[in-house]
Amino acid sequence: MEFVPGIARWFHVLAGITWIGLLYYFNLVQVPAMKDAAADGTAAGISKHVAPRALLWFRWAAVATWIAGAALLGPNFPAAFSLQPAYAGIGIGAWLGTIMLFNVWVLIWPNQKKILGMVPATDEVKAKARRVAFLASRTNTMLSIPMLFFMANGLTHKAAIGL
Repeated sequence: MEFVPGIARWFHVLAGITWIGLLYYFNLVQVPAMKDAAADGTAAGISKHVAPRALLWFRWAAVATWIAGAALLGPNFPAAFSLQPAYAGIGIGAWLGTIMLFNVWVLIWPNQKKILGMVPATDEVKAKARRVAFLASRTNTMLSIPMLFFMANGLTHKAAIGL
């Protein structure tokens, strides 16, 4: 069964690239583009066709990344999440990823459904939802930098990779 950790690592990296890539897309491309598109009346195509599909991939890539990461930790999961000395680096990365996963599913996605009109919301509720989703998404962008550092660093530690 030596191939299972390799598959889990490959899946973790692929899902992570998808998740973080979409996070950066939203924050660096789509949000500024939506402002410009709203100003000239062309935002409907983005909010109707692009955003829902990108958000679908975004939130499920977050789940897949987290599950694959947990699988990679295997029996070391409790040691990583309790920040035991040999697992502190990967543990910090795992905690940051967990916070980011929480932000995706509890703050960003429910508010994006209001913003995109997938659930009924008044203009006042949509304005608040925009702010919450924006702040959670920017927080995730900032957390992604140390998360990637700690996870990459933690993966090189012999105890974290089971050597």
